[in-house]
Amino acid sequence: MYERVASALGVRPEGIEHSEMRGRQQDFCAGMTTDSVAIITNNPVGIRSADVHHRHRFNSYLHYLTGWHGKEGVAVFHNDGEWKCRLYVRPRDIKMETWNGRRPGVEGALTGWPVDESESRDNLKERLEDLLDGVENVYHVHGLDAEVDEIVESALHGEPLDPRGILDEMRVIKSKGEIALMQFSADLASLAHVETMRECVPGMGEWHMQSIIEGCFLFHQSQWAYPSIVGSGDNATILHYGDNNDVMNDGELVLIDAGCEIDGYASDITRTFPVNGKFSDAQRAIYELVLKAQLAGIEACQAGSPWSSMHHATSRVLAAGLIELGILDCSLEEALGEDFDGPFREYFMHGTGHFLGLDVHDVGGGRQGDEEAERVLTPGMVLTIEPGLYFGAWRDDVVIDAKWAGIGVRIEDNVLVTEDGPVVLTAKCPKEITEIEALVGSN
Repeated sequence: MYERVASALGVRPEGIEHSEMRGRQQDFCAGMTTDSVAIITNNPVGIRSADVHHRHRFNSYLHYLTGWHGKEGVAVFHNDGEWKCRLYVRPRDIKMETWNGRRPGVEGALTGWPVDESESRDNLKERLEDLLDGVENVYHVHGLDAEVDEIVESALHGEPLDPRGILDEMRVIKSKGEIALMQFSADLASLAHVETMRECVPGMGEWHMQSIIEGCFLFHQSQWAYPSIVGSGDNATILHYGDNNDVMNDGELVLIDAGCEIDGYASDITRTFPVNGKFSDAQRAIYELVLKAQLAGIEACQAGSPWSSMHHATSRVLAAGLIELGILDCSLEEALGEDFDGPFREYFMHGTGHFLGLDVHDVGGGRQGDEEAERVLTPGMVLTIEPGLYFGAWRDDVVIDAKWAGIGVRIEDNVLVTEDGPVVLTAKCPKEITEIEALVGSN
C-alpha cells in the first residue's frame, strides 16, 4: 500500500527558500510604521495529561517569516528606517537535549535560518525591555507567550498593534514554492484517500479507515493537518464528527474528511463512498447532486470573480436539485431565500469553502456563506470547494423522509485560482461514481 503511494507521488519539494522568507520579512517590515518593533512568538506547548505533552506544532506566522519549527522561538523585527530580524532560541543544553532532543542553539539558529542575529531566549526579557523603551509602536499577538505578554504590557501604556493585519494579506496569495508544497500535500492526501477506498469492506471500523489514511501520511514523513473525520451511516451527517469508533455497515455511506501537511502547508479533502462499493438509488441521487454542485463551484473559481461566486453557484444547483427530488416543495427563488439563507440551508448548513495554506482554515477571509467583506478571486489563491447535503435520521428540527434518512455526502477538493481558470490540486483523488465503485474494496 505505502509503496504504491510512494511510486505515484513524485519528488518531494525542498521547501521555501531562505531568499523568499527574507523577502517576506522585508515586505512585513515595510508594512509596519517607522520606529516600530514586531514580536512574533511561537505556539505554547500543550499539556495532554500530567507531564505528557501534545506534539508541538509551530506558529504559522513564525514559520512563514523564518521557517523556525522548534519550540519556544521568538522572532523580533525592528524597523528604525532599516529592518532586521533577530531570533531568540533556547541555547544548547546537553542534559535537556538528552531527554527531549537536540536543539540548534544560538549558533545553529544563525546559520540554519534566514535571520540577521540570533540570541539566547534567556536574554529576551532584558533585550526586549531595552528595545521597547521609547519605541513608537509595538506589534504583538497576546496570549501565546506569557513572558512576552508581561514584557509588552509593562512597556506599553496602550494596546499593541496586531501584526496579523499585514501578514494575513501577504499569506493570501501563494508563491510558486508554496504551491509546489501544497500540490505535494494534495497528492499525498489524494493517494491516501484512494487506499482507504481500496481497503474498505463492510464490518470494518471507522478507526480502520483512519489508521489507513493517517498511516499513509506518517509513512511519507507527514502528519494530519486536522483531526480526521471518518463518519459512516448517520455519523456522516454530523459535520465535525470525530469519534471514529463505529463499525461500518453494509449499505451505508462513509464520509472521510482528511488532509495532511507538508512543511506546514495543508491539504483538505473529503470523499464519500458506499461501504459495500455500490451506491443505492437514493445515495446515488444525493451524490450526483452534490457532485454537480461541486463542479459548478469549481468552475466559478475564475480570476476576477467575487469571493461569493462559488457559494452562490453551488447553492443554486443544490436548491434546484432538492426541488427536483421532491425534498423541497417550493420555487427556486423561495428555496434559495433572499440572501441564500432559504430552506435549502436545512440540508446544506455550511459554506462552500475557505482559504487553504499554512492553516487548514487559512487566513485572509471567512468561509463562503458567512457575512463578510467581498473579496475578488486572484491568481495564487488556494481554496476549498466542498458542498454537501446531510439528512440525519437523528434530527428533530426538520422532517427527514425515510428514503433519505442517514445519508450524508460531502465532496471537497483544493483549487488554485489562475489566470487560465481553476486548477484542481487534488485531481488524483477520484470522485466520479464509476471510479469510486471500481475502487472500493478492490484491494
